[in-house]
Amino acid sequence: MKTKTLRKNKVNVITLGCSKNTFDSEVLMAQLSANKFEVEHESTSDDAEIVIINTCGFIDNAKQESIDTILQYVDAKSEGLVDKVYVTGCLSERYREDLETEFPEVDAFFGTRELPRLLKTLKADYKHELVGERLLTTPSHYAYFKIAEGCDRPCSFCAIPIMRGKHVSTPIEELVTSAKSLAAKGVKELMLIAQDLTYYGLDIYKKRNLAELVDRLSEIEGIEWIRLHYAFPAGFPMDVLDVMSTKANVCNYLDIPLQHGSTKILQAMRRGITREKTEELVNQIREKVPGIAIRTTLIAGYPGETEEDFKEMYDFVERMRFDRLGIFTYSHEENTHAHNFKDDVPAKVKQKRADKIMELQSGISYDLNQSKVGKEYKVLFDRIEGDYFIGRTEFDSPEVDNEVLVKKEDEYLRIGDFSTVLITSADHYDLYGKIVK
Repeated sequence: MKTKTLRKNKVNVITLGCSKNTFDSEVLMAQLSANKFEVEHESTSDDAEIVIINTCGFIDNAKQESIDTILQYVDAKSEGLVDKVYVTGCLSERYREDLETEFPEVDAFFGTRELPRLLKTLKADYKHELVGERLLTTPSHYAYFKIAEGCDRPCSFCAIPIMRGKHVSTPIEELVTSAKSLAAKGVKELMLIAQDLTYYGLDIYKKRNLAELVDRLSEIEGIEWIRLHYAFPAGFPMDVLDVMSTKANVCNYLDIPLQHGSTKILQAMRRGITREKTEELVNQIREKVPGIAIRTTLIAGYPGETEEDFKEMYDFVERMRFDRLGIFTYSHEENTHAHNFKDDVPAKVKQKRADKIMELQSGISYDLNQSKVGKEYKVLFDRIEGDYFIGRTEFDSPEVDNEVLVKKEDEYLRIGDFSTVLITSADHYDLYGKIVK
């Protein structure tokens, strides 16, 4: 028996996991809207007839969050608070049979490449003319911009190829058309994402073609920042740095997950690169683009990681002084190459090592931020929080990097606008400043 009135044909889309999932949810929402569904993203009004959960299946914590969310809406369905619950995304792709057994109350499960089937289940048409169209869930001035799907890399710890399939690049002309459409709607910043940016073009152009794509996108009127995420270090296309150096709207920013600082562990991870080659690459990048901000991610506690291996990674981080850094504890994933090995680093040791790296990085970040005091930066303002307008420099991506805070009482700013900010003080992860008149 229903306890509240549900709005027929209203869909609430819940997104879990990374920016690639955010992009997929936005494409789904555009298709639903074109089919006359009322659609919201993570609605708090709780009156949707249909809930679609876009899950993540990357590591243990993400999988647990997805399962908890499914449980939440299965319970809501049993209480009459929703009529239909559908599950899509990476967890569903990877564990569909198990999930169907565990959650018979879910109306249907869909994989990562089954958007047409999901729409058909909802009695909606897949509209080919909408390819590239999305309903943005981010603030309207920036958008995640997926340029490829899937991954061909053999990394031992990673289940993404299982969930996302082989690498497939989106043609440049399609991407340019999509970017022009976003710019026409007021998007000023594009964050290029893929499982592996640096592989872009090899499948359809028979060469690494990221540089040409970035160059074409930089010519689009209204796009003021282009940011590169998730670049693989082995086979890195150096020509993209030439575009970064010459095009003012290509941010001096690179997200390049390196995963470890020990050659032994990198080889065990099947990363196709050594620590020595990695250092050489980072130094070359910094030489070609002076002042570039490099963000990386690492893994602590990979099978067989000794204290000596960890110290090598710690010393690597201390030496390289990355502008931004995150670290995960190793997650032992079924059907990956690393699952053949014993997960022999205790959870407490993994966490202790990760914490030690982040403590080191905190000090590096503090020192780098102090060097910005007294300097002026172009800042894009994303939101208001408490007493502050909060924005970012070109060296920072949303949600994961440093922020610039300007007191509301001192200035009037519009969200989505750029302003020049004089940095007056800094702490470990935030900059504080005032608008330069």
